[in-house]
Amino acid sequence: MLRRTKIIATLGPSTDDPKMLDKIIQAGVDVVRLNFSHETPKIHQRRLEAARKCANAYGRPIGAIVDLQGPKIRIEEFSQGKIILNEGDQFILDATCPSDAGNQQRVGITYKQLPKDVQSGDTLLLDDGHIVLKVKQVVDTQINCKVIVGGKLSNHKGINRQGGGLSADALTYKDRANIATAAAMQVDYLAVSFPRRAADIREARKLLEDAGGKAGIIAKIERAEAVDNHEEIIEESDAIMVARGDLGVEIGDAHLPLVQKQLIKKARDLNTIVITATQMMESMMENPIPTRAEVSDVANAVFDGTDAVMLSGETAAGKYPDKAVIAMNRVCCKAEEAPMVRKSGHRLEHEFKRIDEAIAMASMYAANHLNISAIVALTESGSTPLWMSRINSGIPIFALSRHASTRSKVTLYRGVYPLEFDEFSNIDTLQANQVMINQLLQRGAISEGDLVIITKGDLKGISGETNLMKIVRVGSPK
Repeated sequence: MLRRTKIIATLGPSTDDPKMLDKIIQAGVDVVRLNFSHETPKIHQRRLEAARKCANAYGRPIGAIVDLQGPKIRIEEFSQGKIILNEGDQFILDATCPSDAGNQQRVGITYKQLPKDVQSGDTLLLDDGHIVLKVKQVVDTQINCKVIVGGKLSNHKGINRQGGGLSADALTYKDRANIATAAAMQVDYLAVSFPRRAADIREARKLLEDAGGKAGIIAKIERAEAVDNHEEIIEESDAIMVARGDLGVEIGDAHLPLVQKQLIKKARDLNTIVITATQMMESMMENPIPTRAEVSDVANAVFDGTDAVMLSGETAAGKYPDKAVIAMNRVCCKAEEAPMVRKSGHRLEHEFKRIDEAIAMASMYAANHLNISAIVALTESGSTPLWMSRINSGIPIFALSRHASTRSKVTLYRGVYPLEFDEFSNIDTLQANQVMINQLLQRGAISEGDLVIITKGDLKGISGETNLMKIVRVGSPK
């Protein structure tokens, strides 16, 4: 059975060994993520080239995401590298403290406007919530706090305000430069960190287009404000990422499971790709098998309809990158056997505005009510298989395209598998149908006598012109 849920693996030092990179590609990675919060663009370019070369050796397209750092608000450095805070201690976040002069009493902060964004009574969470501070008083550039939950605090840990409300812009100067780099690298997706509203996504898209990039935009939902504005952000984006680290800190961990389910459902309702990310199998940074809680976490994301699940540190810096991918693949495949992920009422009561969308929905309705073995969508832009992928089904959707960029982009779509096809200029329609069927036969995806749905357009080579659906029986002359 082909796995429908896609796996994203973050590249890093642990995958720099060519043998390990080969192992994770073989294990089933569909998309690689380049985390621009760490290391240089040159290193990321080298990693992407290696991943593409490795995937090509197996005859597979692989997608690529550049993930911008965004305005991560952090403490600066301690003179001794770290301190221990105890409950009840007084501690100061000081915008004027030298960047390397932190001590037991105070530490500098990267975002100098932070004292203007907080007030007495606010709760600040450091290091993904491991340290909790209560703001007692703000005096000029100093935020005087009381330690509510203590522990070890080391350099460059993140700061969140519980409930959100920090005013830092979504795109920093560094991000703007990295958008141009992403365009030059010809990646398939650009992930925008900490957006608060749809305008942040529009700005990123314009910067990308001005730099010559054609990547889809992923909005990372990790601010409380992004949850409040989630519908407008989803409508403006090509995909969203439920980035549960900072999001869980800002809205509170108890609220996170329901918000995750709501975001996945809304994204699917609005025909947008959705990724579930952060700490999915984090114990595998150190251990060769996941915890039962992690297995349940991944499976529940699959049950909810996520397009992709993401590995971060598990593959970038963990001890067992290949085993993490193998484990995630195993859990996804088993979860996809559940009846709930093979049934859908999506858009049954909606009126379609485009012919190609109507063809996509009609194809899925027919597929789910006939004994269809596979769906073949001949596509220029990838829109038709995207719409098809919003319908829960156990039927594989093969996106055949002459464009390498389209084939790479659909690697993120749930249940969609890209194949190269550029035969229309030389053969008639019936011959083209047979060539497509032969591709699936050669891959063992279908057998003689199976029913297959084919969608395509009368106007060959023009995006948005899918207007035909045909049901063929494999082996039939027509």
